[in-house]
Amino acid sequence: MKNRIFLYGLIGLLLSATLSQCQQLTIETEGGKQTVLAKSDIDALPHVKVTTHDGDKSVTFEGVALKAVLEKAGVEAGHSLRGKRLASCLLVEAADGYRVVIALPEIDPDFTEKQIVLAFLQDGKPLDEKAGPYRIVIPDEKRMARWVRQVTKLKIVDVQ
Repeated sequence: MKNRIFLYGLIGLLLSATLSQCQQLTIETEGGKQTVLAKSDIDALPHVKVTTHDGDKSVTFEGVALKAVLEKAGVEAGHSLRGKRLASCLLVEAADGYRVVIALPEIDPDFTEKQIVLAFLQDGKPLDEKAGPYRIVIPDEKRMARWVRQVTKLKIVDVQ
């Protein structure tokens, strides 16, 4: 009986640690500096909601502005985004190895009205295992090919 209790406790601890690790997000800057944000770090950022269409139905995503996540990790935007930095992009990586690129000016309000969101809720509920814990949502795009599911890493890459 004691062995079972110990085993169940150990399994619970391992599942909790795995879940916590799955909800982390790694951001790597141009210089190679890595910052790991926990779910609590991301939750503390200002929340945004966007409503978009999935086929013929309306869907609401809630999360944080991608720009805010990058700033939390020390990635500067605004007036510092000029010259050579305009040849940098954001490489978004998913748990399954899927990767997409987003140009840095696409994220910066000094360049665009577009708001790219790191979502964690869909229609008020946490994203399911297939999509979450984090998903990139770009509401104005015609195709959802860059709407990366299960985001694990954001990396600034110099294209030069």
